[in-house]
Amino acid sequence: MSDLQIRNLRPEEISIAIDWAAAEGWNPGLADAACFAIPDIKGFFIGEIDGEPVATISCVNYDDRFAFLGFYIVRAELRGSGHGLRIWNAAVAHAGSRVIGLDGVVAQQDNYKKSGFQLAYANIRYGGTVAAAPAPADVVALDKVPFALVEADDATVFPAPRSAFLRAWIKAPGHVGRALLRDGRLAAWGVIRRCRSGYKIGPLVADDRGTAEKIVQALLASTGGGEIFLDVPAINGEAVALAEALGLKPVFETARMYTGPIPTLRIDRVFGVTSFELG
Repeated sequence: MSDLQIRNLRPEEISIAIDWAAAEGWNPGLADAACFAIPDIKGFFIGEIDGEPVATISCVNYDDRFAFLGFYIVRAELRGSGHGLRIWNAAVAHAGSRVIGLDGVVAQQDNYKKSGFQLAYANIRYGGTVAAAPAPADVVALDKVPFALVEADDATVFPAPRSAFLRAWIKAPGHVGRALLRDGRLAAWGVIRRCRSGYKIGPLVADDRGTAEKIVQALLASTGGGEIFLDVPAINGEAVALAEALGLKPVFETARMYTGPIPTLRIDRVFGVTSFELG
């Protein structure tokens, strides 16, 4: 363990963590790296032995109260060697006194509890092939909506401000955003992005299932349909029903956990999580 050197990943190196996540089956987006670097570039860590990467983790500080942990991966042949605990401790130390959230694999849930995390709910990844239909006439491009409306609505479903990240996420190459306005406010909005396999929709935020369905229809129209994935909070029954109505099947599950108080959020409006890596 004394040979492990831990340092921050540089912005151009975040692709290392993303490639490792892809190898673990997390299916990241093609433009994720540039977006993930924006909230807190000092929140990405790599552990090396003799200059060779052996472990990664991120703990992104969004503000002075909230951080999100992800990319916790140790090379398979070195697991159980203590390297994971060392890089974990470095990441958690970076968060300081902040509440930390994570989407962890279910098998590690008990280990996370030992580190002070408590289960809030499960997130389930649904996937499948969906045909495209014409976009609803009342849905508009998300980048045509005043950004202040997007910021305000996002604050109801995410525990911290993430304005710079959202701007980048909406405008990233290959990302398409759609929105539905009612009486001057956002009733629903979402983003679809190309991934290593198929497309992911996230975030998908809506007042109800009907408006969420309109956004999904518009997003699918922009890509021509195909293989899609939607990460759904299991406690939102309407979101689960939407995924099932699309013909999607569960393919993966995570445990959404937090240290400290579980944030009070409108999970009933979350029909698709932005990402398991950054929340």
